[in-house]
Amino acid sequence: MNAMARLRRMLPITQWLPEYGRDTLANDLVAALIVTVLLIPQSLAYAMLAGLPAQIGLYASIMPLLVYAIFGTSRTLSVGPVAVISLMTATIAGQVAGQGGADYQSAVLVLASMSGIILVLMGIVRLGLLANFLSHPVISGFVTASALIIVLSQLKHLLGIETSGHTLLTLAEGLFSHWQATHWPTLLLGLGTLVFLLVARRWLKPGLIMLGLAPRAADLLAKAAPILAVAVTIGLTWGLKLDQQGVSVVGTIPASLPPLTMPSLDIGLWRELFVGALLISMVGFVESVSVGQTLAAKRRQRIDPDQELIGLGGSNLAAAMTGGMPVTGGFSRSVVNFDAGAETPAAGAFTAMGIALASLTLTPLIAYLPLATLAATIIVAVVSLIDLRAIAQTWAYSRSDFAAMMATILVTLVYGVESGILAGVGLSLVIHLYRTSRPHVALIGRVPDSEHFRNVDRHRVETDDQLTILRVDESLYFANSRYLEDIVLGLVASQPELRHLVLACQAVNLIDTSALDSLEAINTRLEGAGVQLHLSEVKGPVMDRLRKTDFLDHLSGDVFLSTFDAWRALHGARASALSSPDPSKHDPGTARHFSDSS
Repeated sequence: MNAMARLRRMLPITQWLPEYGRDTLANDLVAALIVTVLLIPQSLAYAMLAGLPAQIGLYASIMPLLVYAIFGTSRTLSVGPVAVISLMTATIAGQVAGQGGADYQSAVLVLASMSGIILVLMGIVRLGLLANFLSHPVISGFVTASALIIVLSQLKHLLGIETSGHTLLTLAEGLFSHWQATHWPTLLLGLGTLVFLLVARRWLKPGLIMLGLAPRAADLLAKAAPILAVAVTIGLTWGLKLDQQGVSVVGTIPASLPPLTMPSLDIGLWRELFVGALLISMVGFVESVSVGQTLAAKRRQRIDPDQELIGLGGSNLAAAMTGGMPVTGGFSRSVVNFDAGAETPAAGAFTAMGIALASLTLTPLIAYLPLATLAATIIVAVVSLIDLRAIAQTWAYSRSDFAAMMATILVTLVYGVESGILAGVGLSLVIHLYRTSRPHVALIGRVPDSEHFRNVDRHRVETDDQLTILRVDESLYFANSRYLEDIVLGLVASQPELRHLVLACQAVNLIDTSALDSLEAINTRLEGAGVQLHLSEVKGPVMDRLRKTDFLDHLSGDVFLSTFDAWRALHGARASALSSPDPSKHDPGTARHFSDSS
């Protein structure tokens, strides 16, 4: 890779900036205006969800967007605070400090810093594949459980009461113990906002279309409904002096740009928060890449997952250095950005400028914003994350995946988000090891008058008492090598006339050292029983590794290019007939050459 190509990969901004034109600028500015309107209430709400002052959400929506515009590869992803990451931040930081104090904000900055460093390092060494350990059922279950916790955590703001907790039991206990103290003006204001937002989400767009508005404009106006709710409730609070009647509001926040901050260098604090920061990094990366890939595919574009790690890592480091909180690519704001016509990450940079302007000019008005309004905004935003349909579909399709999903949901609800995601990942790995430790193997026979072979239990096929072909549908490694030994030796014991056993390896992508030892043991035992072991359809990379050993030299049988070649050579043949094989047909030495192309 030459220097220019390397620069374009490391700085994606160099890919689109040289071609930036007036039309693109106009589209990005329009999208930025619309996303800014959406992002202001969201940023404030997610800061509250994370247990932070409202302005922290605004700060986290400025510099991270600017940094992502330089290092990110998605043209439409919008980075900032999101619901699930905010909940994780509150839970993890709350383990080392109480919300509201300087120590708590210091812990949040450390989380953002450590998350940024982890993501950047993963991107540099190209470890985006580690996110694959978070399976879809685990992520889906975790998000569903987190959404339920978020909804419960916001009910206190709708009721106007004080409770605490980050699990289903503690939140439910707090709500049950304090519901008698419900502040009715707060409840009316919060419920009114909640109903309006739900109605707007469901019926505002169709209603606007019926009135003659273009579908795209109607959709964007419907998505901007939260800003209308914010404006109306601020007006009501200021006009009716509801803040003096017990309605909790955001309160005075500084009218300023993000300050320069330095995360704590306390090694003990970093060590204590490491696991939490790692989980935030992984969950945030999976969410961001999923959104980015979905939107990129709609425009036949692509994103680079490893470069995305660097872009998201840089965004989190920027948040940590400017008084923010952990961030990632958000679904709702990214979809709005996409629908509004954003063409490049410059739209995110313009959005950051809009948020910065709001931080300087709108804070006197934001001071009158009721917390109940923000709570309603959060509830409406996350209720769509509760995916009961996915639970039913997973139950119908895979009981083991369903077990991982339900374990994640239950542990998250009972013990919290950190324990939930760890349980989900751990159970997924255990299930994977169990599945692959008992690989699917099938006795196969020849479909009459063809070169195809199928499972003898599913199809009418030709077989041979002296020849058994066993298809192995999994790579061979330490966890399943003994299982294969048991299967093969069981076949030999049950078939006294057997003379040839062929392992069809078209699904085998790896044979590790433990599996090689097992194959050697199988070969020795079969040879002692008068049965020759053969291999067919061995892939080139697997054959390359086998060549480095003496296994092929000691193999009692042959290696065939295809299963049909093995059938043609061995069907009806006696073991003695293969004592001097024709090297031009199936000699192992010859196989070492023709398997390169397989």
